[in-house]
Amino acid sequence: MPIDADTAIGADLGETSFAWTSSDVLLYHLALGAGADPGDERELRYAYERDLRVLPSFATVAPNLRVFSPPAVTFPGIDVDLARVVHGTQEVVLHRPIPVEGAARGRSRIVDVLDKGKAAVIISELEVRSESGDPLWTSRSSIFARGEGGFGGRRGTSDRVEPPGREPDVVLDTPTLPQQALLYRLCGDRNPLHADPEFARAAGFDAPILHGLCTYGVVAKAVTDALLDADVTRVGSWSAKFAGIVLPGEPLRTRVWREGTRLLVITTAPERDDAPVLSDAVLTEAG
Repeated sequence: MPIDADTAIGADLGETSFAWTSSDVLLYHLALGAGADPGDERELRYAYERDLRVLPSFATVAPNLRVFSPPAVTFPGIDVDLARVVHGTQEVVLHRPIPVEGAARGRSRIVDVLDKGKAAVIISELEVRSESGDPLWTSRSSIFARGEGGFGGRRGTSDRVEPPGREPDVVLDTPTLPQQALLYRLCGDRNPLHADPEFARAAGFDAPILHGLCTYGVVAKAVTDALLDADVTRVGSWSAKFAGIVLPGEPLRTRVWREGTRLLVITTAPERDDAPVLSDAVLTEAG
């Protein structure tokens, strides 16, 4: 059905309760490729419970760890075919370090719906608090629904983040695993686009692609390790635009520029002529 922006914008999507354990955190980190060097003490912070620390991007999977069915894109005023949808942007703002295990409540709402002509962009926000009411994190994401534009909504403004006109301070090369999408889907995202070749072809891709949020976590880890001494507590926020696909097993190249407490990030796929993967990405240090 056509998108009804007046109904959708501001819609309260309700409150959900969820919990996680150290095993969930360990699985998430392993699904990002952590532990590749099990003799590295910094890697063991992600892959062994003795001194386990939680990468802030875990916030993107924590609410859905116990969800075992493919997601549905059905909200007030919105009903979109899952095969038409790709992740557009993701941001996580940390209010305190994520505990290794815990329980929380999250309340979500539709923040905006933009009309890009041939597509619609649906922006939602989730505010998460501990059971005692302390704020934990706020996440904001957008999805890009192909063929769903033209409903008469506003187009929105540009949110480009331009890197400095100089060479990057750091260039990071990070591998991905051929089975990475199959591992990552165990963290709660069962979209068949990332596992089923037939579904992927119907959605316009030659093969299943890696979850955008998996790439988001892989790059967050790489930048944290290289520029923040693998200290996840130094991350205040992490935001990125999904500029292109990643094929499981292909390497990533991430360029980073430091500007004060902000790390400006661009990630590409070097084996595909540096095709864009993440753009307009910013990791900020906690104050």
